[in-house]
Amino acid sequence: MKQMRMLKILGIFLVVGLWAIPFAVAADPVVIGLQGPITGPWAYEGQMAKQSCEIAAELINAKGGILGGRMVEVRVVDDEGQPRTGALAATKLVGQKDVVAAVSTYGSSVCEPASNIYEKAKKVNIAYGATAVRLTDRGLKYFFRTCGRDDSQGKFFTEVATKKFDAKRIAIMHDNTAFGKGLAEDTQNALKSLIDNGQITVVYFDAITPGERDFRVPLTNLRESNPDLWYFTGYYAEAALLLSQAREIGITIPFVGGNAAINDEFVKIAGIDIAKGAFMTNEPLPADLPFDETREFLDAYKAKFGEIPSSPWPLYAADALKIIAYAIDKTGSTDGDVLAEYLRKEVDGVPGVTGPIGFTDQGDREGVPFYLYVVNDEGQIVVSQ
Repeated sequence: MKQMRMLKILGIFLVVGLWAIPFAVAADPVVIGLQGPITGPWAYEGQMAKQSCEIAAELINAKGGILGGRMVEVRVVDDEGQPRTGALAATKLVGQKDVVAAVSTYGSSVCEPASNIYEKAKKVNIAYGATAVRLTDRGLKYFFRTCGRDDSQGKFFTEVATKKFDAKRIAIMHDNTAFGKGLAEDTQNALKSLIDNGQITVVYFDAITPGERDFRVPLTNLRESNPDLWYFTGYYAEAALLLSQAREIGITIPFVGGNAAINDEFVKIAGIDIAKGAFMTNEPLPADLPFDETREFLDAYKAKFGEIPSSPWPLYAADALKIIAYAIDKTGSTDGDVLAEYLRKEVDGVPGVTGPIGFTDQGDREGVPFYLYVVNDEGQIVVSQ
């Protein structure tokens, strides 16, 4: 009888043990933070970045995850597109012990204070939409970016201004943000040799105040400077209002926006009749990327959300998440020092949604191209011929 009871007890333990195995071996997810403007003036971009990181994580997890089967989880914090809130958002993420690194953020002025928080916490943070040159000039150990830099865009605009538009008198308008002012200054620096030899004159260089609704005073000043090309280096909400009001007061010269000025929301705010013919210097838009990883990502994104992102920044966010996950998997570590060293020294030509990924010693993305785009008569943003 004792033997029978013992066999029954052993059988119960065996059944319970087998039933519990999946729960015992299920490893905790690897949590990567996403800081972005989920609300606020740049919420359109922030929502696309959130959705893009979700798709990137789903694709990684569908292929077995990382570190031998651990799933990737995205932990989102909203920085509202504001510098002060950006620092608070970063503080919130680094205060969560299971968050191993962060994708951060859209807007150089927001990214700058946030990156200081991550640096103190020794957390790798990869910006997806912060292009101000000075961000990587600070010599931070844990800061990287998957997007390009303003000085590269300034050089590209210089080429466009002379070769496509044959411009002689250029107006440069910015919004005094870290990004907008930085791109304006980098563009002016790129034009310097042409200015010095008399080929180009910058006849207007001034700022507007972001968030305002009436820009007729600065636009009147711009008109009176008699430029033949106008470059605006701020963001899409102001760009749409500026162009609408400029056309109302008789400014008919070509409008070129920087890489935050034009997206589908710009077209919606301005209206197709105003937006058509507006140009933009930008990294390649999603539909113009030729890589297998791009097609896989965009197919998954469209299947879930109904359309693909209308700007490049969400894809740079996806690549930031992907390369963090890749580094964790290859090193077998979530330690910030290990990851930072690996990203800086070992990552070279790793396939990404936006193309091969590699970083300079400063943490900048290597080899980011720029295109000239235009809004066509149907309101679509296409490569300019």
